[in-house]
Amino acid sequence: MPGAVPSAGPSIEARTAPALLVPGAFRRAPVSAPTFRALAQLAVGSWWLLLAGTALWVSVLVSVLLVPVLGIGIPVLAFWLVVARWFASAERGRIAVQTDVVVPAPAPPAAGPGSWRRPWPALVAPLRDSRAWSAVGYAFLGPLLATFGLLLAATLAAGAVAVVVLAATGEAGQRLAVDVPWPLALVAALVLAVVLLWTAAVLAQYASLLTIRLAAALLGPSASEAAQARAVAAEEEARTAEQAAHAARERAVVLTETRSQAVAAADAERRRIERDLHDGAQQRLVALGVELGVARRGADRDPAVATAALEHAHGEVKETLAELRDLVRGIHPAVLSDRGLDAALSALAARSPVPVRVEAEDLTAADPAAQAAAYFVVAEALTNVAKHAEATSVDVRAQVVGSTPDGDGDADAPARLRVVVEDDGRGGAEPAPGSGLAGLRGRVAALDGVFELTSPPGAGTRLTVEVPCAS
Repeated sequence: MPGAVPSAGPSIEARTAPALLVPGAFRRAPVSAPTFRALAQLAVGSWWLLLAGTALWVSVLVSVLLVPVLGIGIPVLAFWLVVARWFASAERGRIAVQTDVVVPAPAPPAAGPGSWRRPWPALVAPLRDSRAWSAVGYAFLGPLLATFGLLLAATLAAGAVAVVVLAATGEAGQRLAVDVPWPLALVAALVLAVVLLWTAAVLAQYASLLTIRLAAALLGPSASEAAQARAVAAEEEARTAEQAAHAARERAVVLTETRSQAVAAADAERRRIERDLHDGAQQRLVALGVELGVARRGADRDPAVATAALEHAHGEVKETLAELRDLVRGIHPAVLSDRGLDAALSALAARSPVPVRVEAEDLTAADPAAQAAAYFVVAEALTNVAKHAEATSVDVRAQVVGSTPDGDGDADAPARLRVVVEDDGRGGAEPAPGSGLAGLRGRVAALDGVFELTSPPGAGTRLTVEVPCAS
């Protein structure tokens, strides 16, 4: 029905007249809350509409009859049509309070441009207000519907009580002039009373629903306004869907790029590990085998040569173990898994040839992937500082920003692990393709993070990375 704009949640029928829809609600109709709300709505509505509504439509009728009398009825009619708008607003409020059903307000009456400078158009403007006239129609029909529904439901309920009383006192048979045994008459009266009560309850709910539907049709937006509202809502939904589709396309492009960057970074890391194993540990193991062969051959002939070969082999073993530890640390450091990101950053700072100051807050909210990304960012940044920056000091700060599982931070922003590495070197750093910084940017982008590098020449370098925390 025009003007009936459903609100969120159950439908108007389900809230106002559930006995018409749900079998369980029909069985509970005489003692259900919707029935009592319907009776209260009809009772208050009948008295309110009989007084205010009748006064309104009678006043409008009299004003219309006065129009031919020198036009005196025109300003009076305009006044009562303005009052009709107020009456409609009050009736919508009453229905909302008593039934929890919100009837939307229609659009305000349109005023022509400059109408305040022209009294006559302003005077007759209410006469062209279709919603004011429909409110007058509701003032006429509403009292009839509410009063008739209330009287019918009350009559049926009173009839149920009367039937039981007459049967209990034995007067039912006398009034009906039939000879019926008293127990049978009482049982029949109880059955009839139950039927009358159920009928009264269902009729009360239905009458309340009709009243609300009438108010939605006559006191709410017109059919054209409702259609326009639906068109605006559909346009907004289409715009939202288009924006979502555009965001999805952009997201697909970003994911494609970050996937390519992640694959390239993984391939570069694999080649680095292969090169380090070939040039480092593998060569040392070959040399170790040679030294052990020399020691074995010289053990009987020249113990001094064998001892020297064993000492050299021992040194090679230590060097190999150190290189393997560095290699494993580059893949995933054990201290990060065992003691967390705070300790891992402190270990990186301790090995750096440039003095490093580490400030780390509680980082337990960050998941392992975020912590691993932050670790490698700091490791690569410190390596670049030591090789290229000519810096005298480095500051490393790590913290979790945004909302956390404990409810800290901005509740509207997801938790993110932020790492800032700042030095006082010569600046000019660039994430050139194939460089370590480019690999870090790909790693961060694959995690849906933010990578920002600020490195003006002669003013140091500031690297800021934020990665989302999954936990």
